[in-house]
Amino acid sequence: MAEDYPAGGARPRRRGRKLLIGLIVLLLVVAGLLVVADRVAVGVAERTIADRVGQEIAKQGAQAATPDVEVAGTPFLTQVLDGRYQRITINLRDVRTSVEGDAVQLPVLDVTARNVRASLDTLRTGQGDIIADTVNGAGTISYDSLAALLNRPGLKLGEQNGKLAVTAPVDILGQKLTVAGTADVTVADNGAVALRFNDLDAAGLPNLPLARALVNNYAKGISIDVPLPDLPFQLTVREVRPLPEGLAVTVDAKDVPINSVG
Repeated sequence: MAEDYPAGGARPRRRGRKLLIGLIVLLLVVAGLLVVADRVAVGVAERTIADRVGQEIAKQGAQAATPDVEVAGTPFLTQVLDGRYQRITINLRDVRTSVEGDAVQLPVLDVTARNVRASLDTLRTGQGDIIADTVNGAGTISYDSLAALLNRPGLKLGEQNGKLAVTAPVDILGQKLTVAGTADVTVADNGAVALRFNDLDAAGLPNLPLARALVNNYAKGISIDVPLPDLPFQLTVREVRPLPEGLAVTVDAKDVPINSVG
């Protein structure tokens, strides 16, 4: 014989608990879907920016691997609705361009754009500007491409104790010698990289004023201002310093259309 349950008894409580559990599960599913949608939207934005940057690099006559773009900040969808993004990082690899016909290689160029403004329609259609209040970056110029610009047979560049070091074969008064020394590296007023080799020497150099004068003349001949290629994102070089992997440059810019690098 079935047992009767009074009002407010155990069975209604069990049903109430089931309803509460079901509601919690539903909320978790909805939250999960929102997270997935948020991540999907991030992916779409990152691909859009990467495509535009890649197109503009090609228009500039340069080459680079596909840009790696990361849009920071969560949730992303609220940033979309607001049209402002906390931070966008663009990593460029194997950038190749030319200066006066000679190839210049930047193995690494990492750029961070902050307080970025982009409308939803721009992200959806790929049309319109994506403007960053500030852009900061760091890159390297390979020593091989820098040495090619100096155009001295056998000349090699590298880093030594935080300075730009050079070695090169020379012919001094009929003797085959190797000059070596370091250079001061600064940013010139025109944005070029200024190389000043002030202290070169050579083992076995004859102790003659003419021999010393020839070495000094060689140092002056490679002490030049190296013009850099047009950098993407309207970046301006602020600092240059030698590292083991290449000549490192620190760059920045303000109010930059990051999807228009020319």
